[in-house]
Amino acid sequence: MRLKCNINKFLLFFFAFSCTKIYAQQIINNAASGDTIRIIKIIQGKTLRMITVDTATTLQTIAGNVIIKEGLTTFSCDSATINRKTNILEAFGNIHINDNDSIHTYAQYLKYVGAERIAYLKKKVKLTDKKGTLYTDDLEYNLRTGIATYKNGGRITNDKTVLTSLDGVYYADTKDVYFKNNVHLKDPDRDIWTDSLQYNLKTNIANFIAQTKIVGKDGSIINTKSGTYNLETGEAIFLDRSNFSDSTRSGVADKIAYDKKNGILQMLVNAKLVDSVNRAIVFGGEVYADTKINSFLASRKPVMILYRDGDSTYIAADTLFSGLRKYDSLERKVNTYTDTLKSAHAIKANDADSSIRYFLGFHNVRIFNDSLQAVSDSLHYSTLDSTFKLFGEPVVWNQQSQITGDTLYMFTQNQKPKRLYVFNNGMIVNKTKEGLFNQITGRTLNGYFVDGNIDYVRIKGSPAESIFYPQDDDSAYIGMNRSSGDVIDVFFVKKEVNKVVFVNDVNGTLFPFKDIPADKKELKGFKWLDNRRPKNKLELFE
Repeated sequence: MRLKCNINKFLLFFFAFSCTKIYAQQIINNAASGDTIRIIKIIQGKTLRMITVDTATTLQTIAGNVIIKEGLTTFSCDSATINRKTNILEAFGNIHINDNDSIHTYAQYLKYVGAERIAYLKKKVKLTDKKGTLYTDDLEYNLRTGIATYKNGGRITNDKTVLTSLDGVYYADTKDVYFKNNVHLKDPDRDIWTDSLQYNLKTNIANFIAQTKIVGKDGSIINTKSGTYNLETGEAIFLDRSNFSDSTRSGVADKIAYDKKNGILQMLVNAKLVDSVNRAIVFGGEVYADTKINSFLASRKPVMILYRDGDSTYIAADTLFSGLRKYDSLERKVNTYTDTLKSAHAIKANDADSSIRYFLGFHNVRIFNDSLQAVSDSLHYSTLDSTFKLFGEPVVWNQQSQITGDTLYMFTQNQKPKRLYVFNNGMIVNKTKEGLFNQITGRTLNGYFVDGNIDYVRIKGSPAESIFYPQDDDSAYIGMNRSSGDVIDVFFVKKEVNKVVFVNDVNGTLFPFKDIPADKKELKGFKWLDNRRPKNKLELFE
């Protein structure tokens, strides 16, 4: 009777472990010290076996469409082994971890430490949420904290953005990913290379924390060490002396804010913007640039440099602005040529250069060039004719000559003065080596330069007046000549007045030195303004 009973128990045991499909629940204590008890449930498997390794270790193996569940996390795989003593689960083939339907992880091998809730995954690992997908061959995923780490190369895709690196850490709660070592971000608009990068899958914002190079599909390049870039909107802030360049400009500043959509660039603190097309550089505490209309506005002690053929002109003002103006119908360049088929002359417009670059200076304008210096309240400069237009008590100095008037035009060529025209109340003062002041004044003034030095001046007035100290053949001064006329021509030799010629209604007196009246030594409006003259280019940066 006892034998029959033992045989029945054996048959029941054999049947339980030999059926083709098994549904069972096994309770395993996975809790770490002080943690609540978590239950691993074996939901499904075709075969279930118990393997005794030694007296202290028993393995539970499940094979065939395996499904295991722990709380809200579901594991599925081809086969699995559970060590009850260490609470370690090993899974093999087509592994899928469904973490509360929010994060899905796939691999070919899994080692899961239940006490710590850490999954070690290998071979074709893929972790995906609703925003992005992580690909790697070696991943450590902490299900308790939602942190995934790879150290042997990985790739994350987020819509059209692809990021690769050797090392990376993913935070499921915040959707942040920290990339390290050989980081490359690629999307349809740009490529980013760096050694460390923080990226948010939800906001599509990248934070730079190391030396970074950004190359746009338009050829633009940005170099930065620190900053934030919204890859979706194109809005960015770059810090730590960042710099940029494109086909027409480049710049550097302590802080750069950029709105790619609107083409607005803001540069703050020690800013420098270079316009390579027009050969201009602007410095300032704050510089705004509109890349769509190709303009800039500089403030906070701005200084602009115009450079041509090895010569430079420095311009400072409270505010500097530059923009483009389109040709109007009168300014369009035309060429005439003979049409041999029709035997007639034809005219065609030249639209190769359809815009004019101009520069404006507002308040406290100062200009320095080796050949010429100037001050005024405001300034207009055009690349069409390289003309400086000075308004608001303008003063121009060339060597020992000073020119003033209500409005002053200075025509230049290769950054050197070529011609000068003064509207209303024009006056030129030339200081001799002996400290005497030759003075000529009139309604309008035309001056011409040779090699950057004033050579000839014609003054018209009603009448034009002059004070001139003539010299004899031995270069000794013979007195002071005070004269007037409709037109006065002044000729310079070696940067000093050499000859004065009067035209029409000439009236004048030559005073010997000892007989010069005190009230006759100066023309009306005479002022020697050398204290306002920029002495060197460094003064403009102060």
